[in-house]
Amino acid sequence: GKSSLFNVILKELPISSGNLDIQGQVSYACQEPWLFAASVRQNILFGDDYDETRYKAVIKACALRSDLAMFPFGDRTIIGEKGNSLSGGQRARINLARAVYKRADIYLLDDPLSAVDTKVGKQLFEDCITRFLGNKIRILITHQLQYLKEADKILIFKDGKITQEG
Repeated sequence: GKSSLFNVILKELPISSGNLDIQGQVSYACQEPWLFAASVRQNILFGDDYDETRYKAVIKACALRSDLAMFPFGDRTIIGEKGNSLSGGQRARINLARAVYKRADIYLLDDPLSAVDTKVGKQLFEDCITRFLGNKIRILITHQLQYLKEADKILIFKDGKITQEG
């Protein structure tokens, strides 16, 4: 149900009833990190122009600086198809960085904290989701209940339907 909500917003699934009007640019970080055979930087930019200031801020917000320092060629290191040479957490953070680098009005974040440890998850939530994207619309799917108190609105789904909201 949760991912289906995003698929409706992205117009990948039809609406069963009502209307949906999205105004503005949408950026999406899918639950299953998707990477392609290219450099880390190319995976983050995904065809967008390189803006050094924004890029460095995204790298910091997505907790990637120490990883890039360990890679043999930094962000120019080539990652294989599907990012098999990376850890699950690295793949998730690069996937998140791609979504965050894109200039958008609405950010759909499908469980970006699930593949990282508690410390990194807290850092991503505070630095990226709360601070870096703080003035944007953010829809976060998460099973990390400790972040619920920070949400403006909470929806609880069961069997594809909203069962509670507040």
